[in-house]
Parts: sequence; structure tokens; C-alpha cells
Amino acid sequence: MHKRRGRVVEVETLAEFDRRISQGTTSMTGWHLQSVDLSGRGEQLHRLRVAGALFLGCTFAVGDEDDVRARGGIVFPVVPDVPVDTYRGVLYTPAELFDTTPYDACLDARVYAWSKQPPDLDATLAQALHDHAVDNALGGWRTGRHLVGVMGGHALQRGEPAYADAAQLGRLLASGDALTVATGGGPGAMEAANLGAWMSAHATDDLQSALTKLAEAPSFRPDVGVWAKAAFEVLADFPEGTSSLGIPTWHYGHEPPNAFASAIAKYFRNATREAILLEVCDAGIVFLPGAGGTVQEIFQDACENYYADESSVAPMVLVGVEHWTRTVPAWPLLRALAAGRPMEPHVHLVDTIEEAVELVRG
Repeated sequence: MHKRRGRVVEVETLAEFDRRISQGTTSMTGWHLQSVDLSGRGEQLHRLRVAGALFLGCTFAVGDEDDVRARGGIVFPVVPDVPVDTYRGVLYTPAELFDTTPYDACLDARVYAWSKQPPDLDATLAQALHDHAVDNALGGWRTGRHLVGVMGGHALQRGEPAYADAAQLGRLLASGDALTVATGGGPGAMEAANLGAWMSAHATDDLQSALTKLAEAPSFRPDVGVWAKAAFEVLADFPEGTSSLGIPTWHYGHEPPNAFASAIAKYFRNATREAILLEVCDAGIVFLPGAGGTVQEIFQDACENYYADESSVAPMVLVGVEHWTRTVPAWPLLRALAAGRPMEPHVHLVDTIEEAVELVRG
């Protein structure tokens, strides 16, 4: 995988390095190499011009790193004793995060445990570098896609009618390939929307079958492993699905990522994650009933739209009249903020997911 930005060439695999060398490249000036194992490519490195090349977390044979530095290459070494690849070039997959059982032993849990240790300079540097790399990978993944966000509470359990509604919302939004669903990547309504998006390529009865199987493990409490196992069994039953995005955070590491987001941009810093999640949803956001976190997302998104010009305002659709006017009365304040602003015609309160889909897709 590689991407071009002006004179910058991003090389993220050994195969891409080899392909470029085979084409007769003599200079690596302007190259950014991320986490590439170059320990078997010393001969090629010696004959290339490396001044101005940036090596992020690459592996070298003995002596090659010093040689590259001496000839003007810029080398950022791997940060020692951390469980993440600080220079990763791609987003996570569910299988990567849930790489083994029990859950406590998998990568997702190991990283969370490490992140909760007393911070030191190496750890904070590694987290910052990791989140920067995820930003970069997400930028590449987004290319050519229009993302629609689905926000909602993490406490929603499988088997509840509202969970099925959220899944149907994700399914309807993802149908037709015009829009890609993006969520906070966690359990509850977020998982349901990613599930619905994945199942949009399948029949309605298949979605119902998936919902029935998942209902056997309603919550990630008390056992994340049982909860995750049910999700991977559904994926095994329906291995071909529609891509969607999850953007979770290890700040809330006690809430595991869901397995139905095919691409996962997981961050350490929650403030970064929240801002990115709202920023990428260029096709608008649907807000399902939720509490503190969802309310925060509503007004963070409202702030962006409040100061935006009309050409860049994205739709905001709140689903659940009773919830957003009485239980958690965010709607009156949102409507007051929108009054007279370019965002006013793009802010909506509806009672059904079908109405929400019509507003966003329209």
C-alpha cells in the first residue's frame, strides 16, 4: 500500500519497497517508510541515495541503520517495551485486536492494561506516535468514501428492540454503497449499527438470524470473551459483508471494540478520537437515544456546524422525540442554537429510523 502527497512517497510494506527498487529507483529522497523490515535489504540500501528519507520504526541489519543515518537518512527507532506498533500504516481489524483468547490475553486488553500503568516519557511518546499513525492510516482509508455517523449509547443490549432498530438503521444507511457507516466502535448502539452495515449485503432474514444468535450473549458484562465469541460466530456465518468504520479509544478500554466494524481506528487520546469521529462524518450524523457521551457528541457536532458556512454544514438527525425533548432534553437547546444560522435547515428531530435515513440519504 502506498500513497502520494506531492513529493512524499509513503511505503508501508516490504513488497512496495521491492517494487519501487525493481523499477530502477536510485533515490529515496522524500520517502516515508513505516514499520518496514529492511533487515534483508542492506545491499539495496547501500546503493540508494537515502538523504531526506524518513524511516519510522523500520528494522535494519547490523550496521545498516548507522550507515543510513551517516548518509542523511532520518531514522525514528521503535519505542521499546510497548505492545503497539507506533508507526503502523493501516487501521486495525477485529481479528487483530481479538487475536487470542481469553479476552484478557488479547492485544486489545494488553494494550489497555499497559495504557493504565503510571506514564513515563517512552509511554507517552509511543501513544502520541501511535495516534498520529492511526490518523494517517484513516486518511488513506477514507479516500473515495462518504461517511455517515451513527452515535448512541453503549449500554444498549443485544436482544432489545432498540438494538434491532439500530442494526436496521446501519443496514439502510449502508445499502447501495453510496455511504459508509462510521461509529464510535464500541458496544451497544455502535455495535448494532456496524452489524447492520455489515449485513446490508445480505437478506433481511439473515440480519434477523444474526440478531437472534447475538441475543444469546446480551452484554459484554460480565464476560467480554463470551460476548465477542458470539460476534465472531456471526461473522463466520456471514463472512462477506459491507465495510464500515469504528473509532473507539483505549481511554474507555473497559468497553471493548465491536467485531462488526471492518476497519478500526483505535486511539489512546479520547479528545483526539472524539474530534476525529465527528470530523470524518461528511455525510452527516444520526444520533440515537443516549446519555452523557451522546449528548457531548451532539453539541460538539453542533459547535462545528454553528460556525460553518452553508456549504460545509452536515445534517444532524436526532431519533426519538420523547427521549430528546423530555428524558434528555437536548433538542430545545439544539434548536435554539440553530435558529437563524446556516445549520438551521439541517437539524432534525424524528421518531423513526426510516425518517432519519430519508433525511441523510436525501
